[in-house]
Amino acid sequence: MADLYTMTAPLLIRHPDGRRHVMVERFRHPQGLLYFRTWWDRLEPARGMVLVEGEVRGAGPWKVGDAVITVLGCHGSHPDEAGEFADWQAYREQLGNRYPDRAGLRELARRAGYLP
Repeated sequence: MADLYTMTAPLLIRHPDGRRHVMVERFRHPQGLLYFRTWWDRLEPARGMVLVEGEVRGAGPWKVGDAVITVLGCHGSHPDEAGEFADWQAYREQLGNRYPDRAGLRELARRAGYLP
């Protein structure tokens, strides 16, 4: 069984309303899953950090509530999002050690009111 929280491959989440986001960071949350979108650091926390409520189910693809999470670009099926992720990777490389570590990301989410 593939663990959603330790996957190193880029992931895409599809919400029931049609929104699709590349997930660049993700955390367990008491109500489900908290994830950071690409460019989260350039967005307001309410847009860059997204809480999805519901039980995490599956081993890939996964479901959280009514949202579905898959590996990004599996079989070339997400070219726009794959390009977005490639741009994000290049941006993140430029940030180097200025990009927050896992504890720093958790603290940012906590201060924004998303994590206890």
